[in-house]
Amino acid sequence: MEIRVLKYFLTVVREESISRAAEVLHITQPTLSRQLAQMEEETGVKLFQRGSRKITLTNEGMLLRRRAEEIVELVDRTVAELPLQEKEVEGTITIGSGEVAGVEVLAEICGSFREKHPKVIFDLYTATADVVKERMERGLIDIGLLLEPVDKEKFAYARLAVKERFVVLMKPDDPLAEKECVTKDDLDGQPLILPRRLNVQGELANWFGKNPNSLNIAFTGNLPTNSAIMVKHGFGYAVSVEGAIPYWDKEQIVCRPLYPELTSGTVLAWKRGQPFGNATEKFIEHIKCFLGIGES
Repeated sequence: MEIRVLKYFLTVVREESISRAAEVLHITQPTLSRQLAQMEEETGVKLFQRGSRKITLTNEGMLLRRRAEEIVELVDRTVAELPLQEKEVEGTITIGSGEVAGVEVLAEICGSFREKHPKVIFDLYTATADVVKERMERGLIDIGLLLEPVDKEKFAYARLAVKERFVVLMKPDDPLAEKECVTKDDLDGQPLILPRRLNVQGELANWFGKNPNSLNIAFTGNLPTNSAIMVKHGFGYAVSVEGAIPYWDKEQIVCRPLYPELTSGTVLAWKRGQPFGNATEKFIEHIKCFLGIGES
């Protein structure tokens, strides 16, 4: 399947009309219709539901759309990077990260790198570690800011001198806000809002000394910001890494650390054996130099 045809497909999806898509693509409507029919024949599935007013996707079409977007993005990035290999360092470096305290160090590393290479652009993609690692494996993210542990067979990494501390989010007038820290007895039986990642839930369950199924979990979420909104509306206590919470409005949400303390290490990681563009290769070298350590 040609990249050109995938772009035709995505244009039809966006315009919801073959005629409008043909105008955007500057080709005739019969030519575009023929290309779509050949795509359906090649894949062996029906991709579109053709209504009287607009075209919608079948389930198979929605799957192809997701994959096509990833393929086209990767191809466009590669085409943009190739001419830059032997020139001045420029281009876009995509970094994936959650809302973690290590972003402070990341900002320092990116800032010092751009002083040397001002034409480099950083694209920060915020998501859970699972999503970041998946996109790293697909070549859609160059560098990931991840919590340990890290799969050493898949990723090389440099460890930051930053510990991510787990805290409890609550409203400022909550009785637990008067305490310096929160114990498992303080939270026993209380409705909890936990990170969605199962391995993090397991780690927190170990801290509680309980099976995860015995915890009173009211919500799970992938990033702490939305969990904080649930806290504000009285759904329970959210447990999360502290990350960007110190920057929030303390009149809305406050946090207290867990006791005994629960922390996790942080690394900057990249896929082993991945051919990177010149800018990313230089940035990886800069990370190692900045941190004063070799990769693991």
